[in-house]
Amino acid sequence: MDEIRGFAVLCMIFYHGFYSLAYLFQLDWGMALLRFFMPAEPFFAGAFILISGISSNLSHSNLLRGAKLLAVALAVTLVTWLVVPDQVIVFGILHFLSICMLLFGLLRPLQEKIPLWVGLIGSVVLYLCTMDISRGILAFGISLPDALYETNWLAPLGFHNASFLSADYFPLLPWAFVFAAGTFIGRWAARGQFPKWMYPSRVPPLSWMGRHALILYIVHQPVIIGVCTAIEWLMGA
Repeated sequence: MDEIRGFAVLCMIFYHGFYSLAYLFQLDWGMALLRFFMPAEPFFAGAFILISGISSNLSHSNLLRGAKLLAVALAVTLVTWLVVPDQVIVFGILHFLSICMLLFGLLRPLQEKIPLWVGLIGSVVLYLCTMDISRGILAFGISLPDALYETNWLAPLGFHNASFLSADYFPLLPWAFVFAAGTFIGRWAARGQFPKWMYPSRVPPLSWMGRHALILYIVHQPVIIGVCTAIEWLMGA
């Protein structure tokens, strides 16, 4: 799991690097790379969220983990608002994961009463039913009321208007159901019931990145911006 999470983190770093080149530095080749990489973004983000759900079954205090992560997420919002207000992060993946951890910590006794396969299949179905929430569509064609999209107060849930801005955005709908699926799969992990081939480490650097995902998330964007700024300065000198 650490290696898959590490690979997802590596993809995220590349994605944010291309994003910075495209939007912060207005480079055409950065935009080309971003557009090429963009279709893959939901898949590695989904893998990261799924593994976070699995890992929640191995934690002794999801409430404490969630509270600490929420504090970090709010600090990220503050720093981006002060330093790069055009690219402020209002409800990014750290905000999302912290809320999911807190909800899982509170609802775990109830979640454990749901049969594994029922919960897993239900999570997949609910994800598919809510995956187009941002476009005003529920369950493959049901139009949602326009009133839900007149304010940005519901942006954490996935309802917002055209004025909403967040450089990194992962609403609870539909992504919470990917996390939920992970919590059900995590029961196998907690029992040591994953296939034996999944346990040995094969790519240690990715495993290291997976174990230090939070630190890498916090530091990678300032590093990317610093490197890009230095390159831009050198090219213009």
